[in-house]
Amino acid sequence: MPGRSSATSLRRRPAQVVTLGFLVTIGVGTALLLLPVSSTGPRASFVQALFTATSATCVTGLAVVDTQTFWTPFGQAVILGLIQVGGFGVMTVASLLGLVLTRRLGLRSRLVAAESTHSVGLGDVKKVMLGALWITLVAESVLGLVLATRLVVGYDEPLGHALWSGFFHSVSSFNNAGFSIYSDNIMRFVTDPWICLPMSAAVIIGGLGFPVLIELWRHARAPRVKGRRHTLLTASRWSMHTRLTITTTAVLLGVGTLFFLAVEWGNPRTMGPLDVPGKMLASFTHSVMTRTAGFNSLDTSGMNHGSWFLTDVLMFIGGGSAGTAGGVKVGTFALLAFIIWSELRGDTDVTVFDRRVMPSTLRQALVVALTAVALVIVSTLLITVTVPPTVFPLDRVLFEVISAFSTTGLSTGITADLDQWHQVVLVVLMFLGRLGPITLGTGLALRERAKVYRYPEGSALVG
Repeated sequence: MPGRSSATSLRRRPAQVVTLGFLVTIGVGTALLLLPVSSTGPRASFVQALFTATSATCVTGLAVVDTQTFWTPFGQAVILGLIQVGGFGVMTVASLLGLVLTRRLGLRSRLVAAESTHSVGLGDVKKVMLGALWITLVAESVLGLVLATRLVVGYDEPLGHALWSGFFHSVSSFNNAGFSIYSDNIMRFVTDPWICLPMSAAVIIGGLGFPVLIELWRHARAPRVKGRRHTLLTASRWSMHTRLTITTTAVLLGVGTLFFLAVEWGNPRTMGPLDVPGKMLASFTHSVMTRTAGFNSLDTSGMNHGSWFLTDVLMFIGGGSAGTAGGVKVGTFALLAFIIWSELRGDTDVTVFDRRVMPSTLRQALVVALTAVALVIVSTLLITVTVPPTVFPLDRVLFEVISAFSTTGLSTGITADLDQWHQVVLVVLMFLGRLGPITLGTGLALRERAKVYRYPEGSALVG
């Protein structure tokens, strides 16, 4: 049976199957974008097509050509298809790998994983895929209609173009892709809450992750208990993973909004010309989009260096696990923070929301984070050692590298001006950044095995 065959393949070679699937998708997308019908002028070069196909499939949003003017409607449709396949693939693949993980671990680890995720520990492949598909279609359809209606009513766009634009940006938003068919991205809508807020909501929902969304949906549908609040609002009944993801996401969104509002308030190239409500909306929107969505309602290249740095940090952290967002994930970041807090307190265990975190999970978080740091450092060095700082300063190069790794898509405006081999470095980084945290985290867990012996303890000076 097809479902059983797919599950068997995933259990045997999960990382290889996932990687091959994304490589095939990128290859097909590159071939389609190389067709003369895909571009408005001269046919796209191989690097241009490869870069765009990778950026779309990995739901990044970085671009070396203007999506509105360079690609024809056919080319834009190819990009949209790659975004949809890539985003849906990430959600389902991450969830399926979680399912594989819970079935291959030992009983104790399986129970912990099932308690943490709820949605992928005890389900089956068909249920996971149908759940992800249902969430995707509903979210994208609702947002597409809202955006299309606003474009018709508020901007007098023809109905056909409004529907195309609305659903293009809906798919791009929910999948945290950041592609836009407007040359200025969404800067023209910087003070329009009917555009920015629905897109921000889609970005947040898509970035929370499939396990969190399914758990919230189940709690929302649970029957009311007399004398108690609705279970959706009873956060104490959420799993540790859901509480950790939602809490960390809310904190990071709040910190980002306040910081950008304060730093960019008087910047004439960003928020300076806006009124107070416009500044507040712009700062919130940018804080949301740094969670690897990549849309920019402000001119990113005109921001202050402090805003670039915080954007780097937020992009690197990313969104929730098994969602459309990239980065090292908010769960990984939160676990590292709890590790530090526990060490400062002298605790023997790392405790999160009255739950003791398994040492193997903590080691996996450290490996994922440090591997990500190494990828960013090596990629930045590869570009900076061959480019004079007067041409591309370090902070701009670092921004592009982190944006590529975290599959965000925000840019200081230098991506298109980089040499082709530098762009290839970003292509590799987008691919590794999209699949790396997922496959690495799962692979580490699947490789876990008990040893029948232990070496004597040793110590090394720290600090």
